[in-house]
Amino acid sequence: MSAVIESSEPIHSVHIDGLAVLKIVKHCQESLPNLVTGSLLGLAVENGVLEITHAFPFPEPRSNEKSDLVKAAGDSAMGMDDDAAALDGHEYQLEMMKMLREVNVDNNCVGWYQSMYLGSYSTTSLLQNQLSYQTDLSPNAVALLYDPMQTAHGNLVLKCVRLTPATVKLLREKKNLYLKSDEIFEEVPVVLKNPSLVQALLHSVKTGQYLGVNAEENNNSSGPLSSAAAAEVAPVYGADTTLDRLDLSTNPYLEKHLEFLSTWVDDLAAEQGKFQYYMRTLARGNDKRNRRGADKGGNEEKDPSKPSAAEAWASSEAPKRLESLLISNQIRTYCDQVDKFTDGGFGKLFIAEGLQKKA
Repeated sequence: MSAVIESSEPIHSVHIDGLAVLKIVKHCQESLPNLVTGSLLGLAVENGVLEITHAFPFPEPRSNEKSDLVKAAGDSAMGMDDDAAALDGHEYQLEMMKMLREVNVDNNCVGWYQSMYLGSYSTTSLLQNQLSYQTDLSPNAVALLYDPMQTAHGNLVLKCVRLTPATVKLLREKKNLYLKSDEIFEEVPVVLKNPSLVQALLHSVKTGQYLGVNAEENNNSSGPLSSAAAAEVAPVYGADTTLDRLDLSTNPYLEKHLEFLSTWVDDLAAEQGKFQYYMRTLARGNDKRNRRGADKGGNEEKDPSKPSAAEAWASSEAPKRLESLLISNQIRTYCDQVDKFTDGGFGKLFIAEGLQKKA
């Protein structure tokens, strides 16, 4: 991550090329069921726009276990393996950006991308990774999240997030303070952009019906086709001819969402139990101090050994509030996804009911 974002103006939207999106989709789809990550390259331009023009995947972690045949390969082979292993992580990113710079590709790192499963992204690892990008790289660095499972239902699910200034300040100071769950991440609008030639190609394969290649060859060789001959030629349809959006089987999708939602609610209840136990511990400690003060003659002066509320929550024994905040944010994300999906599902059911009545 040697190349940084030069623009200090806060960004308000992200423009990503279609080629970069295809690379991200291809990497995430081929790596299922594993979740993978990669780097985003581009440039922050004027008017608060961050352009993403290229993306490449991160290497998978290497296994330390080697067979006897590999161990007996010799010193030279071991040296080559050590050189290859040295390219993991940041070294791999630097080498990739150097090679891309040699072929005139944008080599400025503007963030990273990660695949997610049914919208699950509120984790401590993503929080720490994004914090390192926004502190070491630039405050405008973003994390692009792609969901291959939700995309399979017909809509491209790309979400661009970054940490809010309040979250960055809280993590830098390492304080165990309260923060609203919906203020941990802020979502940045994503706009897909394509060159003019790509837009012309997409326009040529739009929804519709046209004659096949064989019919066009016959048309060029023997003149225009008659209406009877044209009717015999099998029609070729455009790109938008799938009927998946009419699928009424919403139960598996909703069941999986509700299953994950129940799991996260159980985790939140466990975190709340830690807070309640800690509060009871503090209350018992205060009761003991009050009894000792009463035994000593009822001195109501402030006990110096009694911690204040801020000191109690700053203690290393206090449960971390960040875990419960991340869980609350993930629960809110699941509820929003269920609401959006059920809206479309009810629309399909009403349409199907109307068609059945007419039939």
